[in-house]
Amino acid sequence: MTESTFWSQIATKAKEEQRPFFTMAPMEAVSNTVFRQVITKAAAPDTFFSEFVYAKGITDPHTKFPVHGRLYMDPREQKYPVVQLWGNIAEDFEKAGPVLKNKGFQAIDLNMGCPDSTVIKNHGGSDLIRNYQSAKEVIAAAKTSGLAVSAKTRLGYSKVEEYKDWIPFLLQQNVAVLTVHLRTKMEMSKVPAHYEVIDNLIKLRDEIAPETLLQINGDIPDYTAGLKLAQAHPGLDGIMIGRGVFANPFAFEANPQEHSLDELLQLLHLQLDLFDDFAKHYDMPRFPSLKRFFKIYARPELGATELRNKMMDAKTTDEVREILDNASKYVTKD
Repeated sequence: MTESTFWSQIATKAKEEQRPFFTMAPMEAVSNTVFRQVITKAAAPDTFFSEFVYAKGITDPHTKFPVHGRLYMDPREQKYPVVQLWGNIAEDFEKAGPVLKNKGFQAIDLNMGCPDSTVIKNHGGSDLIRNYQSAKEVIAAAKTSGLAVSAKTRLGYSKVEEYKDWIPFLLQQNVAVLTVHLRTKMEMSKVPAHYEVIDNLIKLRDEIAPETLLQINGDIPDYTAGLKLAQAHPGLDGIMIGRGVFANPFAFEANPQEHSLDELLQLLHLQLDLFDDFAKHYDMPRFPSLKRFFKIYARPELGATELRNKMMDAKTTDEVREILDNASKYVTKD
């Protein structure tokens, strides 16, 4: 699949269905092969983004940010995710491209918006908003792979108004997709997303790079909300959902339904099985990383607070399974 067809096929299918395309955001220690399969079982987006992958780590196993299983794709997955790379050295991206292509990946996304302090100290993520030249070089280097190249960023580093210079600059680089998280780095996720600038972003895209697909991210809980947002802002191509999947793993359902605790716990059973299988291939992530997911399934509104607390004390996946086998003892009935 060529650079031009990966995203055009996704966008074309969505347009035929009179909707924006939907993606699941790249999330550290979340959007790996295990959780991607869980969300696929619940309700799949049009495509997924991987965890953050340090570009240098793809060809240098001795880097301080090793790749480990971040590029692993379970054979049961039917679609390769978009690999999100971070860093600031063009050579690292140029070297990474052929490796990713040989592994079967079809698209690269460039992390130009992560607000994490470790990423920024290493001159990646949002730090590129302050370093236009490095951003330009990284995009050009990634394009040498022949893979589809997109970028995900924020409105600015310190001030919202920075988007008036930063977004046009990125559009001039002719990426296939530009995803904009509608906050600045400094705002983190502490303020509401700035929906008021969406139409301005669309106008900039139309004027500078009409072939670039525009996707937005921030405070979009589910498919229904994303669809309404796109309808309110004609010209918007894509909707990316991140934290919404923690509130609802069925966030990508086109026809939302109510889901029982049993349905949610079946997804957790699946995640436990997939996690154990993944552990046969890689030593990362370890069991404690699973605990952040328990709140997705053992929901307070379904009377499962005690169940969740019990699982948080577990030390292994088998202990969690044993707790689930006796779930009725820990669930409060209405």
